[in-house]
Amino acid sequence: MPKIVDHDERRLELVGATWRIIARLGIESATMREIATEAGFANGALKPYFPTKDTLLTFAFSHVFNRTNDRIAEVTAGKSGIAALRAFCLEVLPLDEERVSEARIVIPFWQKAINDPEKAAIHQESMEQWQAAIVRHLAEARKNGDVSASADDRVIAGHLLNMLLGAQIAAALAAEGQPDLRLTDQLQSFLDLLAK
Repeated sequence: MPKIVDHDERRLELVGATWRIIARLGIESATMREIATEAGFANGALKPYFPTKDTLLTFAFSHVFNRTNDRIAEVTAGKSGIAALRAFCLEVLPLDEERVSEARIVIPFWQKAINDPEKAAIHQESMEQWQAAIVRHLAEARKNGDVSASADDRVIAGHLLNMLLGAQIAAALAAEGQPDLRLTDQLQSFLDLLAK
């Protein structure tokens, strides 16, 4: 009897292998052969799922974004205003090895998106979703009296998004054993400024 293959599970296994290879060797060394070997598959077994490394990278980015959104939904449930905004940001910040690995997937995707309109559109849509969530939390915080900054909420959201995305780069480039980047303190400092 032929073995039944769970195709979604196989795709996730390949994404996991991709993360490990990129974290260990970098995007340029993450060949389809290396990824297949890391996942324990024959090189040709990847083709039905991801015909090219580029399609695998796009899927991996989408997977990272969806995982992050799942975590955000979980930690912001029942919260609003500044509490929800802080929880949102803490899930995006690369505060542990898993999220640093996610940053190492996202950064090569951004590099490819510079010259690929399809990838640029995927990134833009993702950031528009996050900006809308941040603006919503800011509006709640203003209503509660927790935000009094004179800047427009969309400007503040853009500033915060740029900080979060920059943190991805800083964490991905940090040397092994480098002192804590104090990302949590930076976030709290930013949020404190909104009340002034």
